[in-house]
Amino acid sequence: MRRSDLVQHKEKEKGAIGRTSQIVFGERQHLLRVLDSLEGTQLPIARMQQERRSLAELIHARTRELNHINTAWDEKIGLVLSADAKPEMLEKLVKQAPEEDFYLLRLISEHPRSNAKTLHRLAKHPYGAIRENVARHPNADANTLTWLSRDRSQPLWYLVAFNPNTPTSLQRRLRDRLKKLGESQLSR
Repeated sequence: MRRSDLVQHKEKEKGAIGRTSQIVFGERQHLLRVLDSLEGTQLPIARMQQERRSLAELIHARTRELNHINTAWDEKIGLVLSADAKPEMLEKLVKQAPEEDFYLLRLISEHPRSNAKTLHRLAKHPYGAIRENVARHPNADANTLTWLSRDRSQPLWYLVAFNPNTPTSLQRRLRDRLKKLGESQLSR
């Protein structure tokens, strides 16, 4: 997770965003690193065992929370990270995933085998990093890129301008916009 993700959760103006899979997964990874670092310390046996138990409980609690967000979460992540991931399977996972599963959906939005249909669905996700990935993805189609270029919540037009699948006329307009923006910055 990027540090800016903690600050930029303005995607849901109506209310606070809950604990997404991205946040919970980050916490679990941190706890696992703490557990690893504990192994290299010289502590009395009783304290070492107590701290291991405490950390294990916290790690298991995060795993339960991930499975509450999306059943069999670790297995689904494993499928996405597999070299055998098929476009149809990625599409099915996107359709089934709850909106709060930011981590899984972000991985799919980065996946080289995600097809145009899957990316089109992800282009509408409220998490900005997912939309950014779609805007720069080589499999995003012209309609999706055109739609993303109009996103007012973040400046995705810049990424769309350099995607080779962006229609030429739109690419020209966006690059002209970039050039004008650069010129106005120089004149300040």
